[in-house]
Amino acid sequence: MNALAPSAPVARSIPYGPGPRHTLDVYAPADGPGPHPVALFLYGGSWDTGDKSVYRFVGASLAARGFVVVIPDYRLYPEVRYPDFLTDCAQAVLWTRTRAQDFGGDGRPPFVIGHSAGAYNAAMLALDGRWLHEVGLHPQRDLRGLVGIAGPYDFLPLDTDRLRQIFAPAVPIVSSQPIVHVGTGPAPPVLLLAGTADRTVLPGNTLRLAGALSTHGVPVQHRLYKGVDHITIVGAFAGSLRFLAPTLRDTVAFMRPTPADAPPVNN
Repeated sequence: MNALAPSAPVARSIPYGPGPRHTLDVYAPADGPGPHPVALFLYGGSWDTGDKSVYRFVGASLAARGFVVVIPDYRLYPEVRYPDFLTDCAQAVLWTRTRAQDFGGDGRPPFVIGHSAGAYNAAMLALDGRWLHEVGLHPQRDLRGLVGIAGPYDFLPLDTDRLRQIFAPAVPIVSSQPIVHVGTGPAPPVLLLAGTADRTVLPGNTLRLAGALSTHGVPVQHRLYKGVDHITIVGAFAGSLRFLAPTLRDTVAFMRPTPADAPPVNN
């Protein structure tokens, strides 16, 4: 998928914290210094795998649409368990909020985008204020919006030993679920995307979270892509795979609702 990505200037492995997994890559539009809107992308991998370099196709594709894109690594199991990966992601948001202007960002709060476990992380940052509060931020004030792609938002009971190990520190365990935090505080606007053929994270997660957000007055949109599975929905960010699902189109439309603001697209 990276082979299908457009070219984009990238600053690699910038530290945002003290450890080897506390680095991030920043992709910038090639058409000028900005200012540009900012998006932070959190990848998935079941909280035990993942590397930012794999997602160059996401960063470059959004940069080609005029966004400064930040993709951090974060600590994974078994090095850490819940909620340490959330505190890492909150630190990445803080870096993005304070430093993205150095790379052409427009100074406004970033959008946070996540796929799979990364969508869980993003949703927890947006809905459970504890994690951003720990770094002096607030979900509604410091996030412009949330895009959740094929995310697990309501997945109790935990059905594998690995998940039970990862989320063992959550007491009560229900506190680990994004859906239970809906309505506990103000939240930014939300776009939820899922595929009807996803058997890794069932699309009911998306439908239930969308319903809860709507009930509590949070601006929310959701899309179910017919026949699209868990990997295809994020792979469709890349070049010639975009015909598989309108993931990139819908994400950009949500983050840039004014078409006149959009730059020309050549890729």
